[in-house]
Amino acid sequence: MQGYAGKRKQTRRERFLAEMDQVVPWSGLLELIEPFYPKAGGGRKPYPLETMLRIHLLQSWFSLSDPAMEGALYAPPMRQFARLTLSGPIPETPRS
Repeated sequence: MQGYAGKRKQTRRERFLAEMDQVVPWSGLLELIEPFYPKAGGGRKPYPLETMLRIHLLQSWFSLSDPAMEGALYAPPMRQFARLTLSGPIPETPRS
Protein backbone atom coordinates (compact mmCIF):
# COMPACT_ATOMS: atom_id res chain seq x y z
CA MET A 1 0.00 0.00 0.00
CA GLN A 2 2.82 2.44 0.69
CA GLY A 3 3.80 2.43 -3.00
CA TYR A 4 0.60 4.33 -3.71
CA ALA A 5 0.99 6.94 -0.98
CA GLY A 6 2.77 9.50 -3.19
CA LYS A 7 0.73 8.89 -6.34
CA ARG A 8 -2.25 10.92 -7.38
CA LYS A 9 -4.46 11.05 -10.41
CA GLN A 10 -3.27 13.33 -13.21
CA THR A 11 -5.52 16.34 -13.81
CA ARG A 12 -7.04 17.11 -17.21
CA ARG A 13 -4.68 20.10 -17.45
CA GLU A 14 -1.65 17.90 -16.78
CA ARG A 15 -2.79 15.34 -19.38
CA PHE A 16 -3.42 18.11 -21.92
CA LEU A 17 0.00 19.67 -21.34
CA ALA A 18 1.74 16.29 -21.60
CA GLU A 19 -0.02 15.65 -24.91
CA MET A 20 0.81 19.11 -26.26
CA ASP A 21 4.45 18.60 -25.24
CA GLN A 22 4.47 15.54 -27.51
CA VAL A 23 2.48 16.81 -30.52
CA VAL A 24 3.74 20.39 -30.96
CA PRO A 25 6.60 20.47 -33.50
CA TRP A 26 8.94 22.37 -31.15
CA SER A 27 12.12 22.27 -33.23
CA GLY A 28 10.33 23.44 -36.39
CA LEU A 29 8.59 26.32 -34.63
CA LEU A 30 11.77 27.42 -32.86
CA GLU A 31 13.66 27.34 -36.16
CA LEU A 32 11.03 29.58 -37.80
CA ILE A 33 10.92 32.11 -34.94
CA GLU A 34 14.61 32.26 -33.99
CA PRO A 35 15.73 34.75 -36.70
CA PHE A 36 13.18 37.28 -35.39
CA TYR A 37 13.73 36.74 -31.65
CA PRO A 38 15.70 39.47 -29.83
CA LYS A 39 19.38 38.77 -29.23
CA ALA A 40 21.22 39.51 -25.98
CA GLY A 41 23.21 42.72 -25.84
CA GLY A 42 20.63 45.46 -26.29
CA GLY A 43 19.49 45.75 -22.68
CA ARG A 44 18.05 43.08 -20.43
CA LYS A 45 18.91 39.51 -21.45
CA PRO A 46 15.90 37.91 -23.19
CA TYR A 47 14.36 34.72 -21.84
CA PRO A 48 15.09 31.56 -23.83
CA LEU A 49 13.01 31.39 -27.00
CA GLU A 50 11.51 27.99 -26.16
CA THR A 51 10.36 29.22 -22.75
CA MET A 52 8.65 32.25 -24.26
CA LEU A 53 7.01 30.16 -27.00
CA ARG A 54 5.69 27.73 -24.40
CA ILE A 55 4.34 30.62 -22.29
CA HIS A 56 2.68 32.18 -25.35
CA LEU A 57 0.98 28.89 -26.18
CA LEU A 58 -0.18 28.41 -22.57
CA GLN A 59 -1.65 31.91 -22.61
CA SER A 60 -3.48 31.19 -25.84
CA TRP A 61 -4.72 27.70 -24.92
CA PHE A 62 -6.09 28.79 -21.55
CA SER A 63 -7.28 32.30 -22.61
CA LEU A 64 -5.22 34.08 -19.97
CA SER A 65 -4.51 37.80 -19.76
CA ASP A 66 -0.89 38.87 -19.27
CA PRO A 67 -1.25 39.28 -15.48
CA ALA A 68 -3.20 36.00 -15.21
CA MET A 69 -0.49 34.18 -17.17
CA GLU A 70 2.17 35.61 -14.90
CA GLY A 71 0.29 34.28 -11.87
CA ALA A 72 -0.45 30.92 -13.52
CA LEU A 73 3.28 30.28 -13.93
CA TYR A 74 3.47 29.63 -10.19
CA ALA A 75 1.26 26.53 -10.61
CA PRO A 76 3.52 23.47 -10.95
CA PRO A 77 2.03 22.03 -14.20
CA MET A 78 2.23 25.38 -16.01
CA ARG A 79 5.71 26.14 -14.69
CA GLN A 80 6.98 22.69 -15.67
CA PHE A 81 5.51 22.96 -19.17
CA ALA A 82 7.20 26.35 -19.62
CA ARG A 83 10.45 24.80 -18.35
CA LEU A 84 10.75 27.29 -15.49
CA THR A 85 11.95 26.72 -11.93
CA LEU A 86 10.99 28.58 -8.79
CA SER A 87 14.65 29.40 -8.22
CA GLY A 88 14.74 31.43 -11.46
CA PRO A 89 12.75 34.55 -12.24
CA ILE A 90 9.26 34.28 -13.73
CA PRO A 91 8.99 36.34 -16.96
CA GLU A 92 7.17 39.61 -16.35
CA THR A 93 4.42 40.77 -18.61
CA PRO A 94 4.65 44.26 -20.09
CA ARG A 95 2.51 46.82 -18.29
CA SER A 96 0.97 49.67 -20.25
